[in-house]
Amino acid sequence: MTAARPPAPRPDPRQSIQEQALAIQEQALALGFDAVGFAPADAPALIAAGERLMEFLRLGRHGGMGWLEAKAERRHHPNALWPEARSVVVVGLNYGPPADPFAALEHRSRGALSAYAQGSDYHDLVKKRLRVLARFVHERLGAEVKIFVDTAPVAEKPLAQAAGLGWQGKHTNLVSRGFGSWLFLGSLYTTLDLAPDTPETDHCGRCRACLDACPTAAFPAPYQLDARRCLAYLSIEHAGTIPRAFRAAMGNRIYGCDDCLAICPWNKYASLAHEAALWPRPELTLPVLADLAALDDAAFRQVFAGTAVKRIGRDRLLRNVAIALGNSGGPEAADVLRRLLDDASALVRAMAVWGLSRHLSPSEFALLRQARLGSESDRSVQAEWREQSEIPA
Repeated sequence: MTAARPPAPRPDPRQSIQEQALAIQEQALALGFDAVGFAPADAPALIAAGERLMEFLRLGRHGGMGWLEAKAERRHHPNALWPEARSVVVVGLNYGPPADPFAALEHRSRGALSAYAQGSDYHDLVKKRLRVLARFVHERLGAEVKIFVDTAPVAEKPLAQAAGLGWQGKHTNLVSRGFGSWLFLGSLYTTLDLAPDTPETDHCGRCRACLDACPTAAFPAPYQLDARRCLAYLSIEHAGTIPRAFRAAMGNRIYGCDDCLAICPWNKYASLAHEAALWPRPELTLPVLADLAALDDAAFRQVFAGTAVKRIGRDRLLRNVAIALGNSGGPEAADVLRRLLDDASALVRAMAVWGLSRHLSPSEFALLRQARLGSESDRSVQAEWREQSEIPA
């Protein structure tokens, strides 16, 4: 038989709400979090965020992220996750990069990965520490707790703003006066009735640097994102071939896009992540595209073990690599793309066709199409051959 969890100890009635909050804050900072704040579980900002989400879904701007739509009601109503929750402890972990992400875009024969993906998976780091914090709140303060990190239907950025950690900028991400656009977020819901912090106000002013920096014009208006045009969404969440209109704009980005974050003027106050696990791994700092194109599934798992990249799988990454090779000026790109025409994944083969169309002359491409099209069984790959050659289906 499984032993029942012992009941939580009764809280010390002599400990004030302020003392409880201070104890939680001190514990969170001791665990390595860089920012801590408190918000009511039913903060008004969450209701407004829910309304924006419903409009986002109504316009179809979530693309293929069906999980957003499936759990929309839970995100829309603040107490749907856990009606008994009274307060939320919001924590932030600084992942400020050591180098300018824009510099990576100049190395066309190498892959550019989003800054957050070059170190250990933040889900694991934040969740592990939140569990320790949750145990502290449960055992020392006698409260029930639940923790959430990114994957649950929690409106983390509006919560973070309500807790005073920052504000949702025009790029829809959180901006902090102390950490710029480089904060990972996590939340701990509790039955404690803690005094909330003062919500942060918007400090974007008339600046629109993030909107202008987007290579695919993914922002229909300030504070609005159309994920279907966002390179971060397309290179990570999107499962199929990358729409033709956005392939050239991807450049050498093979996982995510930091442009709107990296351009933010508030980053001048940011600092390098103090957590060594979040520092870029040497093998993930501008990896050679040709080397990545040679990865089989086992090698992919080995190279990206413990990182966020592992979640998209080998085929989706090599889809992005094939596009980057198509945009590359490297002399060996065409040879590497030719080899990818024999890849087991139709997703990779399809993007290799597009990549080769960028390197070969029309006559060379026509000869290759003639040799390959007849033996290709996948319709998406066939469509790429025909589209690049303007051959009717």
